[in-house]
Amino acid sequence: MPTLLAVPNVSVAGDAEVLGRFHEAFGRAARILDVHTDADHGRSVFTLAGESGGLAESLLAGAEEAVEAIDMSSYAGAHPAIGALDVCPIVWLREEDRGAARTEAVAVATQIGGIGVPVFLYGELAREPGRAERAYFRNGGLAELWLRMDGGELRPDFGPSVPHRRGGATLVTARPPLAAFNVELEGADLDTARAVAAALREAGGGAPGVRAIGLVLSSGRAQVSTNVHDPLTTPLGAVVEEVRRLAAPLGARPVEAELVGLIPAGALVDYPADVPIRGFDPARHVIERRLAAPSG
Repeated sequence: MPTLLAVPNVSVAGDAEVLGRFHEAFGRAARILDVHTDADHGRSVFTLAGESGGLAESLLAGAEEAVEAIDMSSYAGAHPAIGALDVCPIVWLREEDRGAARTEAVAVATQIGGIGVPVFLYGELAREPGRAERAYFRNGGLAELWLRMDGGELRPDFGPSVPHRRGGATLVTARPPLAAFNVELEGADLDTARAVAAALREAGGGAPGVRAIGLVLSSGRAQVSTNVHDPLTTPLGAVVEEVRRLAAPLGARPVEAELVGLIPAGALVDYPADVPIRGFDPARHVIERRLAAPSG
C-alpha cells in the first residue's frame, strides 16, 4: 500500500496539555513526522505519514479530540479559521498514488461528517469550481459561515447543515506537497505586508499557485504568510526574491523566514543565504530525508 501524508491543522497553540492529547490521537495509527505550533497564528500543524486506512483512523481520532478540546467561539488567532480541525489535506508523494489519496480524503471527510462536523471538499475535490479555494469558506470567519449555512446558501459535502457548536467545520482535500512558508519583513507595517502579499499571490498577478496574506506578529514584525502550491515550479528562493522586489519600493526588506511543516527537497533550489529559515533542519524538514529516518 502507498505511503501517504496528512497535514491536519488544529486551531490551538500554546497549550501543552491539549497538544499532547492531539499527539496521542493523531499518532494512533500513523507516524507523526512534525508538529509546528504558532501562538500568533493560533494554529498547530501536524504532519503524519501512514497507509490508506490508518491515516483515516488517526484523523478521525484527531477530529473527535478537536471538538472536545477546542471551542471556536473563543478563537483569536491571526490565521483565518472556521474549525477546530480547520483543514485536513491528504498528500500524495507520487503521481501514481493520487487516486489513493483522493479515496482516503473522501473516507476521512465522510467519517468526520459522521461525528457532527460539516465537511467541505476543496481544491481538486471541490464539486464546483467556485468552491476550490479555502477563502471561499473562510471569508468572514465562522460567524459568516454560520449565516451562509443557516440561510441555505452553503451546503456541506458531508455532515450536518450547520456548523458544530464547538468545532465549527472542516475543509478536506487531496493534493501533492505544498510549502507553507512565511517571510518576515524589516521596515514594514501591516499595510506594507498586505500590499506585498496582494501583489505576490496568484490572484494579484503573482506566481501561479501562490496564496498570501499580510500579518503583524506579536513581536511587532510584519510577515507575509504564504502557501506555495507547487514549490518545485516556484521554489522558496523565488518567493523570497519576489518579496524582496515588491517590498523594496515600500522601504522594507525580507530578513528571516519560517517553514510550517515539511517540504520536498527541490523546493530549496537557489535559496538565498541572507534570509535564513528560522530553526530549519534538512534532516527534520525535508520530506524525503524525514521519511527515510528511523521512527521516533
